[in-house]
Amino acid sequence: MIGVVAGVGPFAGLDLLNKIATQTAARSDQDHLAVVSISRPSPIPDRTAFLMGVTSLNPAAPILEQLRMLQQLGASLAGIPCNTAHAPPIMDVIREELDASGRPLKLLHMIREAGKFMQHYYPSVQRVGLLSTLGTSFSRVYPLFLEPLGFEVIEPAGRESKELVHRAIYDQDYGIKARGYATERTREDLLRIIDDLRAAGAQAVILGCTELPLAFPENEVNGLPLVDSTMALARALIDAVDPLKLRPWPAQPSG
Repeated sequence: MIGVVAGVGPFAGLDLLNKIATQTAARSDQDHLAVVSISRPSPIPDRTAFLMGVTSLNPAAPILEQLRMLQQLGASLAGIPCNTAHAPPIMDVIREELDASGRPLKLLHMIREAGKFMQHYYPSVQRVGLLSTLGTSFSRVYPLFLEPLGFEVIEPAGRESKELVHRAIYDQDYGIKARGYATERTREDLLRIIDDLRAAGAQAVILGCTELPLAFPENEVNGLPLVDSTMALARALIDAVDPLKLRPWPAQPSG
């Protein structure tokens, strides 16, 4: 059974559940995989706020508690649809506690799975642009895991551009977390940053926040591939449970 910590954030959790279903080769209800999810966001502090020093409360403990709840419900494999939660100050604590418990729960690492996804489906891509929260950018979690795979990670130039991406996700008026979808302003702001990343040499762009696929459901923008980290995690979860249940991935641009 697949377990999902679905409240980081809630719309991203729903998106992962949807992608697990749509990427499963199934012709009836009974063909789908067993999935259990918990969307309990209130106990989990904001990941970026912790990484940026705004709060000292590490989200690792409540995330770990919910992983254990999923395990009690029968999950043997789990995913956390939040890129920022995979930063080492959070994820290392979670993994250490899981290992110390001696109880088997396989936790897939979203950033690693995004790297594997690119290696498999975009083998010609070497320079990748990154759209993310300030917390993901500050922790350098993508360069940490992708550079050893041979990728060069290109981020938006300057604090202003990074903050523009962050506001597209977090703004309490027009941000994706607040609305559950992308407003016209949000998409236009993000498209501008994508154009900047292309101009800086990016051959593909990673949607490195799990709210961003809600703004870009397509696989490319003007011929530039978009790599959906939530999709990478969904397909990895299915493959880990039953590879025969994984739908073929559509033919992709060469990058």
